[in-house]
Amino acid sequence: MHGFGVTEFQLVLLRRMADFRPELVEDAVRRLGGTRVGMREANKRWQAMLRSPTYPAGARRYAAVLGTPEAVVARRIGDLACSARQWVLPLWPELRFEVLVGPAGAGAPLLNAWLVRAPDAPAPVLRTLADLAPWSCVVADLGAAFPPAVPREGSAPNRFRLDFTAPDAEGRPQARTADFTWGLLQEVRPLEGPSHGSGGR
Repeated sequence: MHGFGVTEFQLVLLRRMADFRPELVEDAVRRLGGTRVGMREANKRWQAMLRSPTYPAGARRYAAVLGTPEAVVARRIGDLACSARQWVLPLWPELRFEVLVGPAGAGAPLLNAWLVRAPDAPAPVLRTLADLAPWSCVVADLGAAFPPAVPREGSAPNRFRLDFTAPDAEGRPQARTADFTWGLLQEVRPLEGPSHGSGGR
């Protein structure tokens, strides 16, 4: 779409994160040279693109906005031969925006779309709850640091939750739920109710 590129797409990601971390989003929008109004407009245009019957589907939709992927990585999900397509986003240079597509290729429905750790970026050091600052890690980082983390469906599209146990500053184990938007950590709060094994985005 004319006038919609990497900067506008980053504003779309930030719009979802603003529900959790408006202060971080406001700073990020300024770094992009944008405004709150511009962020809302970018999100409105993105939603119109998603609903349009003439706009590319699947991973092609992201390629139309972000360009050629930096990398295309083969992945196996059970018996499915999938591919992960990754793009660099200037706001998060240590991460990549990744879409996971099934065997049918770039036009197939997406299995996932979120931020992941870049292959050459070191994982953050996560030892206690104090290390889990907002935007400090992605889903896989937390899952690897505090196994066995249990995935749960998020409260809205492009949101994800993990239930896990981690030590506090005194080394006492604490049950927590982590909320992610587009795969990036937004907040950690006390675990409420039983864990569920169903994943989500």
